[in-house]
Amino acid sequence: MKRARQKVAAENEAPETLQESKKRKTCLYGSVFGESDLHTSMDWGSLPHHVILHIFQFLPLVDRARASSVCRRWNEVFHIPDLWRRFEFELSQPATSYLKSTHPDLIQQIIKRHADHLQYVSFKVDSSTEAAEAACDILSQLVNCSIKTLGLISTAKPSFMNVSKAHFASALTVVFVNSKSLSSVKIDDTPLDDPSLKVLVANNSDTLKLLKMSSCPHVSPAGILCVADQCHGLKELALNYYILSDELLLALSSEKHVNLEHLRIDVVSENPGQVEFHTIKKQSWDALVKHSPKVNIVMYFFLYEEEFDAFFREETPVTHLYFGRAVSKAMLGRIGLNCPRLIELVVCANGLQPLDDELIRIAEHCKNLTAMGLGECEVTCRGFIEFVKMCGGRLTQLSIMEEVLIPDNDYSLERLHLEVSKHLGRMWFPDMMPTW
Repeated sequence: MKRARQKVAAENEAPETLQESKKRKTCLYGSVFGESDLHTSMDWGSLPHHVILHIFQFLPLVDRARASSVCRRWNEVFHIPDLWRRFEFELSQPATSYLKSTHPDLIQQIIKRHADHLQYVSFKVDSSTEAAEAACDILSQLVNCSIKTLGLISTAKPSFMNVSKAHFASALTVVFVNSKSLSSVKIDDTPLDDPSLKVLVANNSDTLKLLKMSSCPHVSPAGILCVADQCHGLKELALNYYILSDELLLALSSEKHVNLEHLRIDVVSENPGQVEFHTIKKQSWDALVKHSPKVNIVMYFFLYEEEFDAFFREETPVTHLYFGRAVSKAMLGRIGLNCPRLIELVVCANGLQPLDDELIRIAEHCKNLTAMGLGECEVTCRGFIEFVKMCGGRLTQLSIMEEVLIPDNDYSLERLHLEVSKHLGRMWFPDMMPTW
């Protein structure tokens, strides 16, 4: 009898427990999907469009394509324009690349159904010429596009340089002519030429804000000057030093031009002693800074020591300096005297002569310096502490390899980090060479 009463009580309680369970689930679904969806059957096929769309946006392309075959509703969401505003084409040769290439059938589907939805587009190619040519073929088919940003990225050696100049120019022309709303163009290491730039500015002069085109040997100073003369909204420009000119800086400084925010300059030579670099006049630099007082001028140097003669003999308003090869003590001394706006300095190599005097001079004259990095250089512990003491707490980034620091009679490496930490106002240690 006791067992029977317990069984009856359990049966009477079961519906209530089940009801409570459903109530808890209902509350959970309501917090995720909203009250309006509570009366629908809560299975994957009946999720609201906006929820499926949100999930799809987190999926890699391959998984998204697979998910689109689950049911008709998911396939409809797969083709919603919002999913195709941003897209990266990955193009590679399977035998020579780690990239997982975008499937050709999917590419054709995108061109057929979503070309006019694409707005933020990039092409990532491997080192093969075939991949770069495939990218150009796709660009040539985007006749109904309204692209806002375009990026061409070579993951290894610049394979776009192997494409014929005519093929590349023809493909770019399709995009430049049909988009008419390009705001950002990143096309480093490509056979871009002056006629292509003229097409770009003729159709996008009111919208272009960023142009990144380093290592484009077919572009002349006249071509980039055309951009500066007509694209008055340009805020960021990246180019090689050989096409930087006084005329270009003055054009960017005209009253009709907006304030430039970033000017990035690659200074590169491949063969020592075979390149002579021109000098930009101080008046031209001054005009640019007067017009755009907050402009960041970033210079990347990949030169041999004997090729630096044309630089920093007069005051230069550079803010960020990166030296990828050895730079002489004399050059660093010039930087200390003639770069008062310097914010960041990175020296990958110098030699075996301590840089105490040069660092102290930089600390004295570069009052805006907040970041310093030293690689294969040498500085005494005393000289380094003097540098840090003069810069004080404004050094927010200080990356110094332990091998750079030479212990002396006053400071060991153990004492050094305590002294430097005291002047920085935070704990600091030199960087260690990684062990593999």
